[in-house]
Amino acid sequence: MNSSPEKNRPNIIVFMTDHQRGATLLPDSPVKTPNFDRFMKNAVLFNNAFCPAPHCCPCRATFWSGLYPSEHGVWNNVNTGNALSFGLFDNVRLFPIELKQQGYEMYFAGKWHVSAEQGPQDFGFKLILHDDKYAKHVNEPFTGKWKLYQGGRPIDRGDEVRTPGRIVRPGYPVHFQYGIDEDPKGDRAVIDACCLKLDSIDKNKPFFMFAGPEGPHDPYSVPQKFLDMYDINGIELPPNFNDKMNDKPALYRRTKARFSQLTVQEQKESLRHYYAFCTFEDELFGRLVNKVHEKGLDDNTIIMYLSDHGDYTGTHGLWTKGLPCFREAYNICAAIGGKPVVSPNRIVSDNITLADFAPTILDLAGISSGCKYSGNSLLPYLKNTQPEKTQTEVYTQTNGNEIYGIQRSVSTRKWKYVFNAFDFDELYDLENDPHELKNLLYGIDDYTKCEYSEVVRQMCVKLWKFAYEHRDNIVNNYIVTALAPYGPGVIF
Repeated sequence: MNSSPEKNRPNIIVFMTDHQRGATLLPDSPVKTPNFDRFMKNAVLFNNAFCPAPHCCPCRATFWSGLYPSEHGVWNNVNTGNALSFGLFDNVRLFPIELKQQGYEMYFAGKWHVSAEQGPQDFGFKLILHDDKYAKHVNEPFTGKWKLYQGGRPIDRGDEVRTPGRIVRPGYPVHFQYGIDEDPKGDRAVIDACCLKLDSIDKNKPFFMFAGPEGPHDPYSVPQKFLDMYDINGIELPPNFNDKMNDKPALYRRTKARFSQLTVQEQKESLRHYYAFCTFEDELFGRLVNKVHEKGLDDNTIIMYLSDHGDYTGTHGLWTKGLPCFREAYNICAAIGGKPVVSPNRIVSDNITLADFAPTILDLAGISSGCKYSGNSLLPYLKNTQPEKTQTEVYTQTNGNEIYGIQRSVSTRKWKYVFNAFDFDELYDLENDPHELKNLLYGIDDYTKCEYSEVVRQMCVKLWKFAYEHRDNIVNNYIVTALAPYGPGVIF
């Protein structure tokens, strides 16, 4: 019998979806998640969990590193021709390396999307789904994107007549908002690979498994079976769907205009398909959990259900994700379960972030790392105790994706302040305006001389302090680029 200390360490499985709003897992959600609901009997759900940026790569890099974009170096989706960065800073160490060195067997299937220069196999993983799509995202050469437009197909030129669920734009490929697909994103293969590996797992060695399906990422194309679970007549658009956003940055309105061709009925169909996609992912999750039970691994296996970022899902008339700094794009799924969890079937409302999972996973594995993490271990919550310090603020960092724009935000329970270097700023009273409908800074030229000047100053102090502590090099003194209402000198 293997008597090594590794044997007593728990197995850890991470199931991470893409584009899934945290609200979809709440008990009062209209989304049907029967497998997750059963999972919750032995799990803790965090309903105020957030990602640092509104798109994949920075978020996934934060999950693996326990750091913010300013610290790990991934600011945007790395496999694009005009990316600001193609991979992690050289000195960034991802937690899988620590697990591997301490005897964990490491298995990876699904979406990586962290670096265009390194894949999961470079950090100790065995790829259990042999597909280059999942191994490493290689940056496309200049001609790659242009070839799409040179074939002359109407669907690529934008010459097609618009049909329901499609958006036609001159000179662009047709945008497919939703549709039917019996195997969306090939996600079944991801879970098949994970279940197959569990069939042959060595129970004498601890393992870490990452299962990364790509749903419910747009286009919201789902198997008919799941769509049939939702009646279009029962779909209600969000209460802030009709927000004209006249008091918000012009880029927000321009982003919303991308979806203006969709009728109200098509908007409801978009939401119906999104819900169905989440239910499809729930079925895949259930298959994985059932396999753990079937193989007798329950007693020593911890399972996490996460998403990398959210989706606007029609709030403010927006879909997918982008620069508009609204909760729906940043609030993620976050639940930790399994029999090793001491305080199951409860919801924690304290703020947490994706940066918290690297130290949490190492803590669960009993590994003391020499790395400094920006996140904090969530282990106290799993043992039904409180951490010494809770996060009273939520911070976001983005310089935009393929459309650049420096934006930072800080939120408390009461206030949300968004610094937009590309347009005017935003301030929301979250207690009285939880749907972020009224920007209290709209129409004000000088935020230092308005009725909310002290609130803005306090929020700027928080932003600059966070920037200083997390090596965010956005300090610039030049008169036409130093656009924050209060400069970094306010923290000293």
